Amino acid sequence: NKNRINKWSQLSDEEIIKDLTSIKGIGVWTAEMFLMFSLGRANILPLNDLGLLKAISINYKKPLPLKKNFLLQLKKKWDPWCSVATWYLWRSIDPIPVNY
Repeated sequence: NKNRINKWSQLSDEEIIKDLTSIKGIGVWTAEMFLMFSLGRANILPLNDLGLLKAISINYKKPLPLKKNFLLQLKKKWDPWCSVATWYLWRSIDPIPVNY
C-alpha cells in the first residue's frame, strides 16, 4: 500500500518492524530484510540471520553460537553502518564471485 510505504519513511526501524510483524506470517527477519533492501536503511544488523552469524564466526574466528555480548559490541562498533557490514560479511562467505 502506497500510504503505508510513505508512512514508513518517517518511522524508526523499530516502529516499522513492529508494524510489519503485526501482519500474519511476517517475522522480524523478514522485516529487517525489508528495511535493508526495500527501504535502504543503513543501520540494520539482523542478529538472527544464519548467514551473518556464520560469516562473523568465520571472519572473527569465534565458535558458534556467538555470545550476545560480542554481537552487541560489533553492532556498537559498526553503527551507523550495520547494513553495510552485514552485506560485506555475507559476501565474504559467498562461494561464487558476483559481477555487478
